[in-house]
Amino acid sequence: MKNVRTLIDADKIATRVREMGAQITRDYAGEEVVLITVLKGSFIFAADLSRAIDLPLSVDFLGLRSYGDGTESSGVVQITSDLTKPIEGKHVIVVEDIVDTGLTMQYLLENLETRHPKSVKLASLLHKPARTRVDVDIHYLGFTIEDVFVIGYGLDYAQKYRNLPFIGVVESDG
Repeated sequence: MKNVRTLIDADKIATRVREMGAQITRDYAGEEVVLITVLKGSFIFAADLSRAIDLPLSVDFLGLRSYGDGTESSGVVQITSDLTKPIEGKHVIVVEDIVDTGLTMQYLLENLETRHPKSVKLASLLHKPARTRVDVDIHYLGFTIEDVFVIGYGLDYAQKYRNLPFIGVVESDG
């Protein structure tokens, strides 16, 4: 395993996710929401966030790909797995692990709007503003981070490290 420096520890993440869930509960008081979890990186965040929301909710999953196997976005977004149920007339919250360039989220939010939901909002665990190429509204934000490549709590490097309970940065060996 590579040397990993903790950027955001598990306790800070848990506290912030509970706060986000409470805010969503207040914002949608008594309404039903659909959490759309962007795979694969958001699954842990979505599981914890869903348990912090005290509302009737359903969960669906959507697979997107824009990275390939590298650490840079290719700029081309593909839907690799689509929703299983219609979202027309529903309050939708997209659950994303990280927004960096904004290109993937802009594409996804525009795509979802064509499906005529009642509303669409974005909950992102992380935002990396130094990489922004397109501004997207993040309605529920966990943390703003510097321009580093992060792993853990669902985020990966070459499909590894998703199971770390914290957000970390891979340190170079030299």
